[in-house]
Amino acid sequence: MKVRFEKSEQAAEHIRTFYFSPVDPAAKVHQVAGQFIELRIPHDHKDSRGDKRWYTLSSSPTEDLLAITTKFAPENGSSFKTALRALPPGTEVDMAAPMGDFVLPKDASIPLVFVAGGIGATPFRSMVRFVHDSGEDRNITVIYAANSLAEVAFRNTFQTLGDTFTTVIGDRLTPGKILDAAGRDNSYVYLSGPEPMVEALQQSLKDAGLNKRRIQTDFFPGYTHI
Repeated sequence: MKVRFEKSEQAAEHIRTFYFSPVDPAAKVHQVAGQFIELRIPHDHKDSRGDKRWYTLSSSPTEDLLAITTKFAPENGSSFKTALRALPPGTEVDMAAPMGDFVLPKDASIPLVFVAGGIGATPFRSMVRFVHDSGEDRNITVIYAANSLAEVAFRNTFQTLGDTFTTVIGDRLTPGKILDAAGRDNSYVYLSGPEPMVEALQQSLKDAGLNKRRIQTDFFPGYTHI
């Protein structure tokens, strides 16, 4: 579908949110909180990484605008992100329909532990906002690992709308911290972040005895560190 770029705003240090609206006002966007889209931005002098990217929607289906949130490298960024950052308001670009199954469980009574590594917080922002706006009664704990407090995005959303919000700065996120939050009940643990982090935590949690059915994962290719 064609979408129109509306605006962008700083979400945290090196992190920015970009807002879009369907060009066709009658278009119905079928989004489930936590899903992702593909965004295409044609641009001159594109590098080997091309003109398309996958992004999780950080916006909730309850909000008027579609939003993506991404991290920018201090240097040697891609031509795609350079073009994204330079988009003039009103520019029309192509966005694929939302897809993916990293979404909330249908059973709202299941306690949830959301573990975000860096920009992996985007699906959790969508889910937490949706739960609040739709009036669902869910128990949600958010654990956010970042390089510094300045790089913690959506802090106000998580502090205000989540049940428990904890930040872990640097490399101090351990399986033990996650297990302490999950307890030994029926909590589901959702892991989202750079692929190496997600894979390592998933295996560590399994080794610690957490049933693999209680672990949901989503990783962000191209990122190796939080």
